[in-house]
Amino acid sequence: MAHPPHAYLVGLIGSGVDPSFSPPLHMREAAAQGLTYVYRTLDLTRLGLPPEAVGDLLGQARTLGYDALNITHPCKQLVIEHLDRLSPDAARLGAVNTVVFTDEGAVGHNTDVTGFAAAFRRGLPVAPTREVVQLGAGGAGAAVADALLGLGTDRLILVDVDERRAHALATELTRHHPHARVEPAQPDKLSALLPDADGLVHCTPTGMADHPGLPLDPALLHPDLWVADIVYRPLDTALLQAARAAGCRTLHGGHMAVHQAVDAFRLITGISPDADRMHAHLRELASAES
Repeated sequence: MAHPPHAYLVGLIGSGVDPSFSPPLHMREAAAQGLTYVYRTLDLTRLGLPPEAVGDLLGQARTLGYDALNITHPCKQLVIEHLDRLSPDAARLGAVNTVVFTDEGAVGHNTDVTGFAAAFRRGLPVAPTREVVQLGAGGAGAAVADALLGLGTDRLILVDVDERRAHALATELTRHHPHARVEPAQPDKLSALLPDADGLVHCTPTGMADHPGLPLDPALLHPDLWVADIVYRPLDTALLQAARAAGCRTLHGGHMAVHQAVDAFRLITGISPDADRMHAHLRELASAES
């Protein structure tokens, strides 16, 4: 007797993730592929749980038969100690955004690196990357920084309110990219850094649905600067609005959201999704909210 096709159960752990586009994005693509696929959010804010609860949620998901979990802020680094194995990208970056449950245990992956690189090539294909300022040196920031250096950035300045975190990431990235200059900096240095920069990448939660606002003084933006935001809900953040008003080229976080989801979907199902179709789905989801 033939076995019924596998039904996938996937979750997303993070703070303020209930409004995320990830569940419909994955499930629409799965439906187009003829797969049974349920994707649920495990929102720490709604559940009243601290970020450190990621380990308990991981164990419960494994027990309940989940196939995989996506991991987002603020758990991309905290989850690592609860995993059985890491992919080379996740191990190098010290950050995980996808956990796949296998016969060998819980395996952590990072699809943010390839996701941002593909997003940048698609959305800002001829943008210069000689000198880039990045806001945020957390889990997502580590992946984006690695991608920027892979894209050819010569000088990358990591700006974070946590000076130790920025310094640690700069040291680690320099080890893997010895021909580039990676430097930590404090937010009060932005006024001196941005005039000579080619681009600004925003990798903090500011601008998300649960964290509205701007991550910097918009007066610092100038027309020679391109601005990329990895926040994707809302798709048009306050930062991107200010950047357009200042004459900057912009890249919204939906590009990275789609391309990291493409890679995560492939890891979870073994099937390559249609990236163009997923981009169209994201545009539909975003327009329904506006």
